[in-house]
Amino acid sequence: MKKTWLVVIGVALVLVVVGLAGCSSEGGVTLSGDPSGIKLNLSSQQEGIWVNGEGKVTAVPDVAILRVGIESQEATVAQAQDEATVAMNGVMEALEDEGVKDEDIQTQYFNIHRVTRWDNDNQREIVLGYRVTNVVTAKIRDVAGAGAVIDAVAVAGGDLTRIDSISFTIDDPTPYYEQARELAVVDAAAKAKTLADTADVKLGKPTYISESSYMPGPVYRGDMIAMAEAAPQMETPISPGEMEITTNVQMAYAIAD
Repeated sequence: MKKTWLVVIGVALVLVVVGLAGCSSEGGVTLSGDPSGIKLNLSSQQEGIWVNGEGKVTAVPDVAILRVGIESQEATVAQAQDEATVAMNGVMEALEDEGVKDEDIQTQYFNIHRVTRWDNDNQREIVLGYRVTNVVTAKIRDVAGAGAVIDAVAVAGGDLTRIDSISFTIDDPTPYYEQARELAVVDAAAKAKTLADTADVKLGKPTYISESSYMPGPVYRGDMIAMAEAAPQMETPISPGEMEITTNVQMAYAIAD
């Protein structure tokens, strides 16, 4: 009996909703009849004029990120680690001497790896030694002096030096994002006006704005994995180039009466 009453109540509620629902002129569904005057429009169509705007700003990187490491291979772990430690200490001192602050130096990778080869005659693995790898990144705030820093660490680490790569970025991109954002909004507004004029309608106020920004990650200048052999005769040339910061906006404008 209780179940029957629940079914009856459910049917009654459906009838009430159907009685209040009406189709809007845009093809959506509008619920009305509420004494409070609240009107819910369930139209799935986008109204107004929708446009996308893009703003681009180029900037010269003001930070160079150097990834440098030490790699040592010896018969024992202790020997390899001691040799790598001495070389890395030299690299760290060279970085500090070139003006790189302690807080701008970070260890990225440390590994002790057993080096082996397969002996086909005896069908077994032979241990050749142990390889220690220690890699750090150094944030160089004087981009113009990046070449001198590379030369200094190459000499300090000697033949154990491995320079993986150098990359460039912008320390504080906020002002560039603001410029790109302004250009994107201006671009969107111009497109909206063109569409309104072409369609012979009056452009209203913006009713919706969405933003997405993009700045590429650090720009790497090639794979620089190398072994230092001797003190360089000339300073290593480094060119940071330019980076492009892009902001996109999506905007909706009302069509004024």
